[in-house]
Amino acid sequence: MIDRRKFIKTGALAGIGISMVNSSMAATMSSFASPGKKVGIIGLDTSHSIAFTKALNAADAGDTFYGYKVVAAYPQGSLDIQSSVERIEGYTKQMQEMGVAITGSIEELLTKVDVVLLETNDGRRHLEQALPVLKAGKRVFIDKPMAASLADAMVIFDAANQYGLPIFSASSLRYIQGMDEVKSGAVGKVLGAETYSPSKIEKTHPDLFWYGIHGVEALFTAMGTGCKTVTRAHTPGADVVVGTWEGGRIGTFRGIREGSSGYGGSVFGEKAIKKLGSYNGYNPLLKDIVKYFETGEVPVTPEETLEILAFMEAADESKKKGGKPVSVEKIMEKAKKESRKYKF
Repeated sequence: MIDRRKFIKTGALAGIGISMVNSSMAATMSSFASPGKKVGIIGLDTSHSIAFTKALNAADAGDTFYGYKVVAAYPQGSLDIQSSVERIEGYTKQMQEMGVAITGSIEELLTKVDVVLLETNDGRRHLEQALPVLKAGKRVFIDKPMAASLADAMVIFDAANQYGLPIFSASSLRYIQGMDEVKSGAVGKVLGAETYSPSKIEKTHPDLFWYGIHGVEALFTAMGTGCKTVTRAHTPGADVVVGTWEGGRIGTFRGIREGSSGYGGSVFGEKAIKKLGSYNGYNPLLKDIVKYFETGEVPVTPEETLEILAFMEAADESKKKGGKPVSVEKIMEKAKKESRKYKF
């Protein structure tokens, strides 16, 4: 793990905050040559690693994924989340059976691949595992959650900016059925939305970061950025988190821990109300990941990803305050100060 106390305070790199990629980075993105077709995976403690490899390496993948194939993997994901740690041995064996080389370190992995899928289930490890990939000049997709804190995510974006690389993170629930119609304008201007998903809590992560992020990301995909305040009602069986956006728009996420569960929601527009659901599989996300590997174009902006994480941290703060509203801007400011303590 990175010893954060050894990081030196810096103001120059943490300025990305909630800003979009700056003009110099955008120029780098547009001129970056196609890096190649060999994909490496970091973290074999999640079923995503197996699912992504099966899809990319399928005999009938054809032109769907531009010829990108998983050729190597570094197994170590979480060090102490038992439900993740216990998967590594079995998933490593499955990867070997699919012809994927297993490496002993991230550094060794980087000598064998052109681009990287950072799949480690434990968001606390994403900062330390992303930094050597970025330093090596390789594009990396970071699976959910981008990090286990908003401050860590800011540092990752700062590092990507420093090394002149595009980067993004996303949940596959961004591509939930019905969202395409919403994004294409079928409901007109989005006035509000409500989404739901399972929301199991893992003690090592802020509550919604572990699994609730799926439904939160679907909410932001519909609503966009501009959330101002967050309130949260919490019981052992469920969470209801309400965000108020600019212009008085309201977005709601319900996290489910008891009873029937699933993914879905509704989007309320000027022209129509659109039902969302159900889960649309991994392929829509994988197509965007491979397009990003090939072109450098990111489908999700740093601004949106950071606001999603700020929304979830604000929800935790609201829980601590007994459901009182929490300012997203204040959460951002606090995390920005924290991120400025580190350099890479």
